[in-house]
Amino acid sequence: MKGVILAGGLGTRLFPLTKITNKHLLPVFDKPMIFYPIQTLVDAGVRDLLIVTGGNNAGDFLRLLGNGKVFGLPHINYTHQEGEGGIADALRLAEHFADGDKIIVMLGDNVIEKDIRHGVVAFRKQKRGARLYLKEVRNPQAYGVAELRGDRIVSIVEKPKKPKSNYVVVGIYMYDRQVFDIIRTLKPSRRGELEITDVNNAYIRHGALEYEILDGWWADAGASPQKLLETSVLVAAKNGVKL
Repeated sequence: MKGVILAGGLGTRLFPLTKITNKHLLPVFDKPMIFYPIQTLVDAGVRDLLIVTGGNNAGDFLRLLGNGKVFGLPHINYTHQEGEGGIADALRLAEHFADGDKIIVMLGDNVIEKDIRHGVVAFRKQKRGARLYLKEVRNPQAYGVAELRGDRIVSIVEKPKKPKSNYVVVGIYMYDRQVFDIIRTLKPSRRGELEITDVNNAYIRHGALEYEILDGWWADAGASPQKLLETSVLVAAKNGVKL
């Protein structure tokens, strides 16, 4: 299975921190933010990675990461997203890299406490479709919310005013080769973007979406300056450092 890390966008929610750099290069405790999703995928056994970046500082990723030696990788692939077309638009750029294989996609500003090996193993055995990670949170209306019925997800609604559950979609997605066919059918949302929620709902309609519950904490480090700080505190505590 191949890994794709989405690290584009302009990072406007973290302005002015992002005026001169990509948000995924900002520090989270003692490492650049992008290090955490890379390490998550490497720890899950993924060895073939693509970084999708964008903005005016894309070259900084190459200077920082090189070919991935610091992660024990022989090579890292890179591609560039122009503008801010949404998560699904960024993922579209990975079709040639995927080359028909299953992929695991992680947002470059998502940091998690534990590993995702169990979900990755389950998806390797899954014959078709997609697999998502969910996490129970206190403020689901800020995220894509999963409506659950028994052991199935029956719908996902982006930032609902009246959430059907407290389980939200974490920025870790696993897809088969059909994801790119689905993306080609999408229409831009009211935000003018191709939404990953529309991709996931398409898999639901096909009866081909499974899910895992994420163990440990999950942080959306790029959501705001407060979240960036909170994530650094969580990572420090995980490493046994008291701030």
